[in-house]
Amino acid sequence: MKSQLLARTAAVAALGLTLVTGATINATHASAVTKDTTKISCKAVKVHKQPKKTSTVVGIAYKGDKMVYDQWAYKKSEKQWYTRGKITRKSDRAKIYGYVIWNCANPYGTNPAPTPKP
Repeated sequence: MKSQLLARTAAVAALGLTLVTGATINATHASAVTKDTTKISCKAVKVHKQPKKTSTVVGIAYKGDKMVYDQWAYKKSEKQWYTRGKITRKSDRAKIYGYVIWNCANPYGTNPAPTPKP
């Protein structure tokens, strides 16, 4: 009796994990990177809570603000890359954590390296 219950519990857990993993992979492709720093290159850019244009904006970053990034994410439906990390604003030393579009937080700076391929 206990072995049947244990087998059912394991099967349900495996199915649940498969569903959650599948939903995550279909939504956004994210790549973990080691922490490194870059600077915001756009005049001003919104920092989002999630890697998508319609997500909640948690702050604004300005040109020259320092960003310690730790992940890149590709939003398939927008065909857009995002850089995730902690931004320290120069003007008021505020710390903002979230996603910024790749074009404004390109860790390669002025290097003509191409953006990552999806």
